[in-house]
Amino acid sequence: MADSLVIVESPAKAKTIGKYLGSKYIVKASMGHVRDLPKSQMGVEVENDFSPKYITIRGKGSVLKELKDASKKVKKIYLAADPDREGEAIAWHLAHVLDVDQTETCRVVFNEITKQAVKDAFKTPRKINMDLVNAQQARRILDRLVGYKISPLLWKKVKKGLSAGRVQSVAVKIILDRENEISAFVPEEYWSITAKLKTGGTPFEAKFHQYKGEKLELGNEEQVKEILKSIERAEYTVADVKEKERLRHPAAPFTTSSLQQEAARKLNFRAAKTMSVAQQLYEGVDLGKEGTVGLITYMRTDSTRIAASAQEEAKEYIQEKFGADFVPESPRQYSKKATNAQDAHEAVRPTSALRDPESVKAFTSRDQYRLYKLIWERFMASQMASAVLDTMSVDIAAGDAVFRAVGSKVRFPGFMKVYVESNDDGTSEDDKFLPPLHTGDKLALEEIDPKQHFTQPPPRYTEARLVKTLEELGIGRPSTYAPTLETIQKRGYVAIEEKKFVPTELGELIIEQMEQFFPEILDVEFTAHMEDDLDHVEEGSEDWVKVLSEFYETFEKRLEVAEEEMKEIEIADEISDEICEKCGRHMVYKLGRFGKFLACSGFPDCRNTKPIIKDIGVTCPKCKEGHVVERRSKKGRVFYGCNRYPECDFVSWDKPSPKPCPKCGSLLVEKRNKQGGKLQCTSCDYVEPIEEHDDETAAE
Repeated sequence: MADSLVIVESPAKAKTIGKYLGSKYIVKASMGHVRDLPKSQMGVEVENDFSPKYITIRGKGSVLKELKDASKKVKKIYLAADPDREGEAIAWHLAHVLDVDQTETCRVVFNEITKQAVKDAFKTPRKINMDLVNAQQARRILDRLVGYKISPLLWKKVKKGLSAGRVQSVAVKIILDRENEISAFVPEEYWSITAKLKTGGTPFEAKFHQYKGEKLELGNEEQVKEILKSIERAEYTVADVKEKERLRHPAAPFTTSSLQQEAARKLNFRAAKTMSVAQQLYEGVDLGKEGTVGLITYMRTDSTRIAASAQEEAKEYIQEKFGADFVPESPRQYSKKATNAQDAHEAVRPTSALRDPESVKAFTSRDQYRLYKLIWERFMASQMASAVLDTMSVDIAAGDAVFRAVGSKVRFPGFMKVYVESNDDGTSEDDKFLPPLHTGDKLALEEIDPKQHFTQPPPRYTEARLVKTLEELGIGRPSTYAPTLETIQKRGYVAIEEKKFVPTELGELIIEQMEQFFPEILDVEFTAHMEDDLDHVEEGSEDWVKVLSEFYETFEKRLEVAEEEMKEIEIADEISDEICEKCGRHMVYKLGRFGKFLACSGFPDCRNTKPIIKDIGVTCPKCKEGHVVERRSKKGRVFYGCNRYPECDFVSWDKPSPKPCPKCGSLLVEKRNKQGGKLQCTSCDYVEPIEEHDDETAAE
């Protein structure tokens, strides 16, 4: 008969752990938090040292009854929620409702759900760490104070239903600031000259580099014409050849942030999806005869530290699979990127380096397999030898001008045999091979190609870029990135267009009011400093009540000023030319979660609404009568459909092209990725590149 009750968050985790612990343990799931602040009121007594008023979460009554009944049948209760602030808080709340003595060693933590890790953890249970609990409470109360104090003010002064958040508001401001940069950007003209050369039958390209002994930025066509005229009859001769050996080192194993970024780049996963799938891999996957196994370590971390045992296992695999040359001289150590990075956990890695992706493919879903493969490859590459590249830089004289060609080739692939990190800009580090060249060699000119370019504005934020920016600025922590991005979209403060964030009018309106009356909330340094304070609470070096008091002292004064001085903003409805087909009145533009939409001016007598549609100038390929228009889904995603809907149900996520496929006459649609755009036929294999401005994927 069981003599111990173990409580975890999820049934999947309970199933995996239950298999390892055996019949002496009952393992139950709390289904996350069981207590929280009430939704109907602020639930914080500010005058009483910010004392929180916790209540049982609606719907958790039956779960708590089951846990209480089970607790009466055992001698010992173990609380085994996740090894972070949130997990510690869940354990603390469970201890309260189950009357567990907090002086007891009831808390069990493990960084990976494997048999050995779980058994080791149960040998060394500890007390609940109140510093961790207080850090979680402080964040929860801080966010509650901001949300529940500012939101009613916005309802009264601006529009009912608006809300404000602490970290979310900073994220929206970052997106809005970028949009303002883009709007204010003035393109500058510049030119390039590319010489297409050949030696011994091997063609290669060289870029204009110098003119009359000086580096020259080509800013206009006149300069280009002068240079082209001067080299019209020039001979192209190799003036200088520099060859070097370059080492390329592997990227560190994944943290939460880098995992979200790379999954977005390589797998096209949203941050929330990455964390959901990672949670499944962490909690356990049924591997047939092997049973249920946790495939990765805990996925909420900003540490790049790796256990010595994991490094040794990786070394054995690398040596056996690739050979001794692929093993570095000493185990790789990766330093923390930021001073505020916490180091409580390891990096995100496979629980066993010997369990390669192909061995689990048959037991995992497509998404689980792809994410596991990414994590496994990144970890293995991080433990491998550096790649060795031979680089060549060649200066080519042509009259008074000098052209430069740069190339490289891999002499020893090292970690690149397994994995190469992507980047945000879509630029490739693929090798450009140059033929053997020597000083004095004469080259044949095949073509000289002058091109006009214009500088491009900084790019809008993708999820990967925004996560990277938030991390670099010290805004939020590993567990907050995904929910922050989800929240700002759900509230309608930003929309997604072509996988990039765009602020809505609603978002602009909120930030405008926040900047005027609550500048600290939007101040990046202030928010980052607050995160540091919460870290200090977790470390036990700062009192959580003191942190909240210092914040609230200024915040309360700001609230008083805003109550007095914030003017009521009447969002006047703009009348459109559209006539309501139900009652004949004019329709007006309204502001909603995903921007503007049309609504009948006769509301509430007439409740007719419809989206604002944008004709893209393409005849519907299905009915041949309607026009293709741009629409938005309920989640704010742009799609394309026939304006005769519901009579015609044509719909496409990809933007249709006005020209038909030259091969079969079917519909062409635009497909875009980081390397650029292409037109692709929906019926045959025809593909053609889309001519676009250069530098559209320029780095930030």
